[in-house]
Amino acid sequence: KLTSASHCLMNRAMNETFLIHIEIAGRRYPITIQRDKEESMRAAAKQINQKVLQYQSKYGTQLDTQDMLAMIALQLSVENLAWEKIRELNEELDKYLKDQ
Repeated sequence: KLTSASHCLMNRAMNETFLIHIEIAGRRYPITIQRDKEESMRAAAKQINQKVLQYQSKYGTQLDTQDMLAMIALQLSVENLAWEKIRELNEELDKYLKDQ
């Protein structure tokens, strides 16, 4: 069982910032993040790199890296907006069901 002191130390350790290097489309970027965000940051970079490979296999050299990354940003933003809409609808549904 965690004592309040060890729980506090654990929370502080998870909130510490540190430097990681993320590679996106063949370029390395140093990013300072909170320790508890590392897994999602690396997963996001992996997702972007997978989409880069998809665009490269589909369009070859027709798109330069900047164009590819712009299209990926647009695609991911559209997906994010769809998830936001789903969350809003879920909240409305929850509220409706609570009122019944």
